[in-house]
This record gives sequence, structure tokens and C-alpha cells, in this order.
Amino acid sequence: MSETISPAFTFVKDGVFYFTRRIPKELRDHYTATRIAYSLRTRSPRIAEARARRAADQLDEYWYHLRSQVTELPGKHMLRQMRGKADRTTEPAAVVPTSSSVLLSEAVGIYLTQKGKGKSKTFHRAAERACGYVIDACGDKPLDAYSKADANAFRDALVARGLAGSSMTRVFGTVRAVTNFAASEMGLSLINPFTGVYYDRDAGVSERKPVAADSLAQIQRLCVAADDELRWLVALVSDTGMRLAEAAGLLREDLTVSADGEVVAHVRPHPWRRLKTKGSQRDVPLEGMAKWAALRILEEGGDSKFAFPRYNTGEATNANSASAALNKWLKEHAAAETTMHGFRHAMRDRLRAVECPADIVDQIGGWQTDGVGHSYGSGYPVEVLRKWLRAVTRADMVYGS
Repeated sequence: MSETISPAFTFVKDGVFYFTRRIPKELRDHYTATRIAYSLRTRSPRIAEARARRAADQLDEYWYHLRSQVTELPGKHMLRQMRGKADRTTEPAAVVPTSSSVLLSEAVGIYLTQKGKGKSKTFHRAAERACGYVIDACGDKPLDAYSKADANAFRDALVARGLAGSSMTRVFGTVRAVTNFAASEMGLSLINPFTGVYYDRDAGVSERKPVAADSLAQIQRLCVAADDELRWLVALVSDTGMRLAEAAGLLREDLTVSADGEVVAHVRPHPWRRLKTKGSQRDVPLEGMAKWAALRILEEGGDSKFAFPRYNTGEATNANSASAALNKWLKEHAAAETTMHGFRHAMRDRLRAVECPADIVDQIGGWQTDGVGHSYGSGYPVEVLRKWLRAVTRADMVYGS
């Protein structure tokens, strides 16, 4: 076979196929030559084509990461660090991790490839950011090379960054998940040094306070007076305790009205807004100001399928934007510590005040209920949930809230 019909990235010498690939100019400082060439150890065009394509794909992937590492980007600590000169090679096979040399940066890729399927961008960013912090503090090492001293140095680096204890708990949890999963996948026996690291879990953690009863009543009156999309969102959250993202990502068709005028919000995962937990998927009967807000949304009509189109203009519900705008508005009309998440805390207290059973409270708010038995069955019917939410809104009127 002549060279002109050789498979891509190959040439023939003495009947044997060789792989060849020119190294991009911007990456040549990583190599000692301008071209990679080596024997594919076959005379078969079919086998040579398969091996050459695999080598080319490996190089494309590796070069993509090299380009990412040398690009000055915000959040560069989330990317793989540059490898030393000793790690650079002209052999493409060297970029494939083995069970005895899995770098933390490679472990992140393994973790996200397997566990990240179908997960949100937030899930991917959390793994990249947490392990990026480790690489910044301790270097990009094989998993079994990290020591307890490295884990303590990592903790000290997080403290120096000013992370609160709750944030450090999340970061450590992510690092442990990545390292344990990758070690299992690669067959490594690993005592995880990031387990059992001491730090003050309460450091810098501010208590989230529920919205006070008098502030709740004042805010709800202002919502009726303004009667616009933002205030409908506030009102909906105020009398359901929904997470802000859950409410902001609702479709108009997620709000249903029965023949007798009862309204239900069907909290479901959507491509633009996932739910925090499996138990977050639920049906929430709407009473009080939440019912008013839902009916106003449905009455208003419009071309959008979203209940709150202002926060659904892209591929994902912009809950952060909603939080910033609404928290700013709340601070102008209520106590300084009042936040949108405070409605969620307040709803739990309001349900306690009418002696609502704890498992019903959990179902209304989409909270995780402890105990194996609670995972059986379909939960309480909407009519039971409505009875307790109606009791809450009636109690507010009785006490003048």
C-alpha cells in the first residue's frame, strides 16, 4: 500500500505502519521535537487506522487540557495545573492514567465522567473547584501520595481563603467523594487522608433567621399593592416555604386549578431547573398569598410558558439574580436580616405553631425525613397538606400577623 492511501496520521516504512502527528506551535515547549512519530507495530491497514485514531484522540484531549492550563482565566485554580518537564513525553500512551498513577486532576475527570452524567453545571463546578483548591495548596499528586499533612495544609489554605465552616464541610465532602470514587474505579487501596480533618465547623456561620410575623404581614401587603411578577414570586414563596429556585423555575402549567377553585403547585425537575433532592419533587397546595400569586400569574396570560419569564430567559433558571433582586427589595421594606430564604424557615415555625406533624412539615417543604419507613408509600394526599397550610394562614389572621 502506498503512502497516499495510508490511514490518517500514518505512514508506511518497510511495510510497517507508523503514527505521525505534528505538534501545534503553541504547545511545542512541552516537547523536545516538533513532531510525534512511532511504530504502530502492524502491517494491517485496518489495525493501523484504529490505533492511529485512538492515539490522535488521546492527543487531542491532552492538548485541550494543556491549552486550558496555559490560558490565563478567572478561576484558573479550578483547572489542572501545569505538569513539570519530567512528566512531558512524546508518547501519547503516557496521557492515559494507570491504577498506580492517578493524579487528582485525572481523578476529577474520572469522577465527572461517571458521576456527572445528567448532573447540573453546579455539580461539575463544585468538583473542579474543590479539587482545584487541593491542587493549589498541595500540588497535583497521585491519590495515594497525599498525606495527612497535605490534608491539614489544605484545611489551613481554606481557612486562609476565609471560607466558613459550613463551606469547608462541603468542600471536604466533595474532595473525599472524588478521591474515593476514582480510587475505587482504578482499583487503588486508599486510606483517604481527607477524612477526619479537624476544623471549626461553626466558624463564620451566620444563623439564618425566619422572617418575623410582623414583617411577613407587611411584605405580603406590599406584594398585593405592587401586583407584579417579582412580588408574585415573593408571595408564592412566603406562604409555601418553597426554595426560591423551585418557585422561580415553575411553568404556568405546573400551577393547576381544580373545578372547585383549589390551586396546587407541582414542583417537578425541569431541564432548566433541577431539584435539590429526590424528596423535593412534590405537590404543594396553595393557600393564602401563595394562592393569590398563582391565580394572578394564570390570569395575566402572556406568551411565555414560564410562571416567571424574567428569570428564565436562558438555558437555566437564574435563581441567583432573583435572590439578589428580591433580597434587596426586602431589605428596603423589612428588617435588615430578612431574606427570601427566611420564608422557608418561617414556614417551618408556622407549621410547628399549629402543631403540624413533623413528617407532614417535611413533605410540604420537600425536606428529607429521617427513617427508612418514610421512604415507603406515596406520602400524604394533597387534601391533608392543604388542611395544615390552611390552618397556618388562618392562624396568621387570628393573631393579626
